[in-house]
Amino acid sequence: MSQVEITINGRQYRVACEDGQETHLTNLASYFDGKMASLIDEVGQIGDTSLMVMAGLLIADELSDANEELTQARNTAEADYANKVSALAAQIESLADSLGGD
Repeated sequence: MSQVEITINGRQYRVACEDGQETHLTNLASYFDGKMASLIDEVGQIGDTSLMVMAGLLIADELSDANEELTQARNTAEADYANKVSALAAQIESLADSLGGD
């Protein structure tokens, strides 16, 4: 188990992570810290807890939007696939009919 030093809103935190996940965790912390900085620019220093809750909710909203987009993309891909399979089946049936009619 590894430990990583991350910085959120100017404060250092030591966080444990699985071996090999240090860079990923550091990138996540950097992203979260960026959300915190954006909030501070918008609303000022209103306290770490309030800022962290607001940043967490913003990220949860982004995740929700991304999940919705992914679901829509999957549904579209599945519908496209089903339409292509149906069209191919119709072509095969047509070919079979033309071969059987001789």
